[in-house]
Amino acid sequence: MESFVDKKILLKAYIMLINPNGFREYDARWIFEKDIDLEGIEQLGKGLGSQIINQTRITNPRIIIGHDYRSYSEKIKQAFKKGLISTGCNVEDIGLALSPTVYFAQFNLNADAIAMITASHNENGWTGVKMGIKKGLTHTPEEMKELKDITLNKKFINGKGSEKIIKNFKDIYIKNLINSNKIKKKIKAVVACGNGTASIFAPQILKGIGCEVIELDCKLDWSFPKYNPNPEDLKMLHAISKAVKDNKADIGFGFDGDGDRCGVIDNKGNEIFADKIGLLIARNLSDSHKNSKFIVDVKSTGLFTNDKILKNNKCKTIYWKTGHSHIKKKVNIENALAGFEKSGHFFFNKPLGYGYDDGINSAIQVCHLLVNHGSSMQDIIKELPVTYQTPTMAPFCKDEEKYKVVNNIVKEVEIAKKKDVKIDGQFITDILTVNGVRFSLQDGSWGLIRASSNKPSLVVVTESTTSDSRKKKIFEFIDNLLQKTGKIGEYDQKI
Repeated sequence: MESFVDKKILLKAYIMLINPNGFREYDARWIFEKDIDLEGIEQLGKGLGSQIINQTRITNPRIIIGHDYRSYSEKIKQAFKKGLISTGCNVEDIGLALSPTVYFAQFNLNADAIAMITASHNENGWTGVKMGIKKGLTHTPEEMKELKDITLNKKFINGKGSEKIIKNFKDIYIKNLINSNKIKKKIKAVVACGNGTASIFAPQILKGIGCEVIELDCKLDWSFPKYNPNPEDLKMLHAISKAVKDNKADIGFGFDGDGDRCGVIDNKGNEIFADKIGLLIARNLSDSHKNSKFIVDVKSTGLFTNDKILKNNKCKTIYWKTGHSHIKKKVNIENALAGFEKSGHFFFNKPLGYGYDDGINSAIQVCHLLVNHGSSMQDIIKELPVTYQTPTMAPFCKDEEKYKVVNNIVKEVEIAKKKDVKIDGQFITDILTVNGVRFSLQDGSWGLIRASSNKPSLVVVTESTTSDSRKKKIFEFIDNLLQKTGKIGEYDQKI
């Protein structure tokens, strides 16, 4: 009979096998071999397989699976597949892929669910899984909680599944995007992939639609020798900016590690935050898609609210929770034409796409914008009112503490509003708490604090309609509140 001490040892070993904190809001991410090992990955596969069978009520559901280009992703995928197959799932492996390639495969092959082995833009050493059952959607927070419960408590279904290798599916995905998106005007584009998986997709597709492509860091290298493939990373953005200016390009695109996000640099080498690109695309689409709905996340610019072109075309904008799962679901529920996140996740619904986020399709829509407008990207962006935005800033905060910290900050902001506290001479007029807290000032300037969905950190963004100075004052107000908690570490980047 096991002693109490033995049980404690076993429990500790189990926690080391799968750190429970790796089950995030809408996907799963761990540092491989520190927080999860191959046995833990197999257990996760059993958990997902059991969940899929429970939801679909299909004995042998078909699951599409792919993996990104990290040194350990393939062996992780093999362990994961083993777990899926043991529950009765029939696994269809499309090999090296982007997340949108896997999403597309579910539609193209009419499968019951998907799983993508990727840690997206996270640093080397991280791994993870993006999952979805209903076509075009990924796991919700509720589904992630359910998956966590099934996996950690071993509520597995036993069955006998199969494995099928699907060769050259990459080509089907590439052709699908090229064939429906040919452009009539040659666009010279810098295409940066940070040596991530998008390297073998993005240049070929953009060349295929008619772009002249200058490749930047498009050689596969899982060590990410220059910078993480992350279109919010300033190192990546600065590299693209230099390449655009050196090559006198019309546009610069930067893709993240699994290709579901895109960053944009204009023809003069200036970064354009993704939310403003989203607004420009929405404007461009609204002329031919009147009465449309657009979904934007709470980190996005406030310019959507009163945009004259969107209003003239009777389009509606809804601000919603940050996170690709949240926005995808909202786009689906509202039957919106598109959704936009400040992080660079864009979601195009029919007839432009299937509702999921695809960074390459986002770049394609920017190309259509340039062609339709007939002006340079710098001239197009000048048509928007000037605002002063910070990049997304992420101060460290432990996973087990970050939501409590945010809840306390919400209360502090509400108190500041009630007491008529001024920030750079402005009162707080509105508070939105759908995801953390977004507060607006009298002139339309705003600040946001929320918990990161996929890392032990918070997220801070500010925007001023008035001045760069006010943007900084709003950040100082937020940072002071955060520092008082005593729970905040270093920022990944700071203004």
